[in-house]
Amino acid sequence: MAPVDDVVAWGESLDQLLECKTGQLVFEDFLRTEYSEENLLFWLACEDYRKTTSQTEITTAAKRIYAEFVQVDAPRQINIDCVTRESIRENLSQPWPNCFDRAQGLIYGLMENDCYPRFLKSEMYQALLEQAEQQ
Repeated sequence: MAPVDDVVAWGESLDQLLECKTGQLVFEDFLRTEYSEENLLFWLACEDYRKTTSQTEITTAAKRIYAEFVQVDAPRQINIDCVTRESIRENLSQPWPNCFDRAQGLIYGLMENDCYPRFLKSEMYQALLEQAEQQ
């Protein structure tokens, strides 16, 4: 069970929710019920990718993220426009730390404007909020 302050903070902004590991897990569970957990998983993969410093690791991670989330018919294909998708594909031969930023921003916007408001209204979040307030 998450601390009361955390559960309440999740309702303040998507950033607050994503800054908390428990919040990420709860949000992922919610997104799984909507068959859209790939959005969060992609966003988190991009956050980890941005912290990578070794060029070898950057190249490996970029190819993995592309194969898992970006390429057409990827196992967890995210919903981005073809221009962004193609730009990422072209950068795979020499990926740089920010090559997923545009796609990550698009997915963040999708979560913030679509998934997150539904999460706040969901029975899952409302039940956690109720439990937290009773502590």
